[in-house]
Amino acid sequence: MAIIITDECINCGACEPECPNTAIYEGADDWKYADGTDLEGDVILPNGKKANADEDQEPISDEIYYIVADKCTECKGFHEEPQCAAVCPVDCCVPDDDNVETEEELLAKQSFMHNE
Repeated sequence: MAIIITDECINCGACEPECPNTAIYEGADDWKYADGTDLEGDVILPNGKKANADEDQEPISDEIYYIVADKCTECKGFHEEPQCAAVCPVDCCVPDDDNVETEEELLAKQSFMHNE
């Protein structure tokens, strides 16, 4: 499952540089699938959605840091635990019960975004 940032976020920014997928953005910032990944141009995401990796996407939150679920792999393939949750001083990086994925799905997403 992806991780979400709750409204208890204090906007400290500790989580953003820790994300290996660049899935965390400051509130009101646009985001791209290409940010921090090997994706470019038109892509079909593992969940079947079509997108242009280089196009700006609307912010998910205007007020607090947010995590793009399509890019979040819970750090699978990089770390043993989600790094955002590990560094969050107020424990507001929590599992998203509305976006449950298996470890296999998370690793496939990680592999899709990073051609290494």
